[in-house]
Amino acid sequence: MTNPFRTLATWRPGARSIARPVQDRSHPELLGWLVAFAAWAGIVLLAEPYGRLWGTGQDAYCYWQATLAAPYARSDWTDPVAYVYSPAFLQLVSPITALPWQAFMAVWTLVLLAAVRFLTGPRWLAIGVLFGLMELAGGNISILIAVAIVVGFRWPAAWAFVLLTKVTPGIGLLWFVVRREWNALAAALVATGIVVAVSALFMPAAWSEWLTVLSNVSGRGGTWAAVPIPLVARLPIAVVLVVWGARTDRRWTVPVAGMIALPALWYGGFSMLLATLALHRPEWRDTGGAGPSQTNGHLPSRPIGSIAPA
Repeated sequence: MTNPFRTLATWRPGARSIARPVQDRSHPELLGWLVAFAAWAGIVLLAEPYGRLWGTGQDAYCYWQATLAAPYARSDWTDPVAYVYSPAFLQLVSPITALPWQAFMAVWTLVLLAAVRFLTGPRWLAIGVLFGLMELAGGNISILIAVAIVVGFRWPAAWAFVLLTKVTPGIGLLWFVVRREWNALAAALVATGIVVAVSALFMPAAWSEWLTVLSNVSGRGGTWAAVPIPLVARLPIAVVLVVWGARTDRRWTVPVAGMIALPALWYGGFSMLLATLALHRPEWRDTGGAGPSQTNGHLPSRPIGSIAPA
């Protein structure tokens, strides 16, 4: 039997205790949830109809005001509440866009905060919320695109979300092309095609309208809230980055390239960099060129050309 007095006599300040690792892990996580709750409460309370000074949800209002009956009634790029994503995205969010405005913002902000938590994990949640606060306050979908890119390494069908919303971050699919992961590329494209086909059954005319919207907004710049570098100058940089990353096994290059390739590089779009945190966790491992990627802490990546990438 262990002598408790001997144990106490041999204890030294700074010695590791059984409880200490639990405390070390819990404090950052608790702080993260407090920061997330404060951000959620502030964003919801400040959510006002578009045009009110200091109101939140300027981007989210674009989806909330659009209707399935006439999704592109306001689709002019210069209109601050224009809806320019595919009909499929509007169909996806339509169950919550039926809610009153502030109720919609409450649910939508929770979705975005859950995406931040996925990307950062518990330890970096507070930093992730603060770093992505501009995006969270606006209610844009760059954080969700970052999630789709991370998940897309394992389930390429997730790329359908990228291709059917902001479109140009889909340049990240070059990862599969360079690595000759043809099955993964096919999975991404087939999944996108299936979504389009199913959506078009219910809104066939809207898909024709969306193609017109894309042709009208292509090449347009952003506003004061965007980095003043046109897409035509940024896109080659994104291509080079993805190709280099694919050849050297650096997954982090894909979300970074996707961010660079945003139609307009809004300052809130920098929140996509949070994906690099997710890609350094064991379950989404990015080895940074040090060797084959891993799907978790023990299993090696699938060989090139397999059904899905690691």
